[in-house]
Amino acid sequence: MIDLLGTAAGAAVVFAATDIDDIVILTLFFVAARTTGRPRTSQIVAGQYLGIGALALASAVVAAGLLVVPDPWTGLLGLLPIALGVRALRGSDDDKPATVVTGTLGVAGVTIANGADNVAVYVPVFRALGPGDSAVFLLVFVVLVGLWCAAAAWLGGHRRVVRLVERAGHWLVPAIFVAIGVVILVSSGVVGRLLDLLG
Repeated sequence: MIDLLGTAAGAAVVFAATDIDDIVILTLFFVAARTTGRPRTSQIVAGQYLGIGALALASAVVAAGLLVVPDPWTGLLGLLPIALGVRALRGSDDDKPATVVTGTLGVAGVTIANGADNVAVYVPVFRALGPGDSAVFLLVFVVLVGLWCAAAAWLGGHRRVVRLVERAGHWLVPAIFVAIGVVILVSSGVVGRLLDLLG
């Protein structure tokens, strides 16, 4: 028998602990949607659902033993936000915020890259859960992705946040994406692994 309340609470804790940094990225997307029109709000929400869904699906597949993730090589996904940030920085105009991502797949790609470490948390959780509990976890994730998007949309509409991005967004937004990519590379251990191979 499923302890529905306990399982839902556990799912909420796991989601919040692994996706708190997504609020920052989503907020930047929503500010960009308000100031430049790209990506559109619907693309941000769809991309976030697509990205989190891909991470959850990959975790379930790994937990079932159908796939082995070569850790820490997933950290190479950190190159995606770095590349997007550098591209936006090079093409930015000083008079308007930089557009880092323009569509659903871009949002999903950044979500997956930023959530590569989520798989390390999700896999043992899904291994310990039965099918019923796993379904509850996924349902809670669906609800919380919506809440995350709503919170980020609210923050992205806040006058001070919008003003800050309008003033410094041409370099601030790309710099944040580059920083996120560097953190992913370093925290995953992939940089140390590459240095070991080169040495």
